[in-house]
Amino acid sequence: MKGIANPLQVSRFMQVYDAAAARKGIKVSIGFNFDEYVAITRATPTKGRTYPNFRPDRSPIKSGEGFWILGVDKNDNVALLEAARLYDLSHSNFAEHLQSLKVFFADPALHAHHQDCCTCIAPSAKKITGKVAYLGDRWVRRDLRGQGMSKIMAGLARGVSYAMWAPDFLCALVARQLVEKGVVYGYTHHEPGGSILRLIEEDIVDDDCLVWQTGEELKSLVEGGNELILTS
Repeated sequence: MKGIANPLQVSRFMQVYDAAAARKGIKVSIGFNFDEYVAITRATPTKGRTYPNFRPDRSPIKSGEGFWILGVDKNDNVALLEAARLYDLSHSNFAEHLQSLKVFFADPALHAHHQDCCTCIAPSAKKITGKVAYLGDRWVRRDLRGQGMSKIMAGLARGVSYAMWAPDFLCALVARQLVEKGVVYGYTHHEPGGSILRLIEEDIVDDDCLVWQTGEELKSLVEGGNELILTS
């Protein structure tokens, strides 16, 4: 997406979500060191293993091309986690990037098992190109679920993604049951068959929907003040 983010509008947008988290007793911070992020996720009870695309041992993230969100409660216990990274798909598309396994591994020939595979049949995945912001690894502690924390996380991740990258697309892969329940916020579009995935050594078997919004839709959300807190 062309253009530069309006820092004042981004600040106003982010403040809505930071304040909403604070009202629930959660202090939010942003990090960029993914070795630190993996250490936090591994030490967090009930948090599943972080997928390899956010682990430096399998997919290093260059400075300025990724961030993570941490929320802690009044006792400094981890309450929220999410990660984001930027893919340069100026000469490719998201479907190709998935099926080559390069979404998950910097070097699939080195790190992927010979039986690993990913199929993407979501038609729009081939149209997702350019600067693509990918969100994932979201975790909300059980006692905080059903309290609007997913909207808060969605807003924070969008604000930072827009401020850092002003991407052409923002997307994620989400379990179908979550899409069907209507608890996936901020994405304008969704299609089934985004990632039919098997990673042997990671013990991962998924059949996820592709969810996304365009860069213009992201800009309209952030700079237009259409807060997810106020609308589903």
